[in-house]
Amino acid sequence: MASITIRNLEDDTKTRLRKRAAERGRSMEEEARLILAEAVAREAAPARGLGTALHELFKPFGGEELELPPREPMREPPRFNPGDGDGRA
Repeated sequence: MASITIRNLEDDTKTRLRKRAAERGRSMEEEARLILAEAVAREAAPARGLGTALHELFKPFGGEELELPPREPMREPPRFNPGDGDGRA
């Protein structure tokens, strides 16, 4: 396993880390490892798409099944003949 040294850590940051570790029953070193691992894992997680985010947001409200209208045959595409005037063939 690798180790790192963090230089120029502000006293307030070290104090807060020490308190946080004590509240959780951990050493400062273990708390720092967990904080770093969580931050890196969060950064590596793939971003959700908009559709997924919306789905998750509204999922608790249930859904509604919509009746789809029957399909009709496609109409003839327009023809554009030069000099025709009305665009019909």
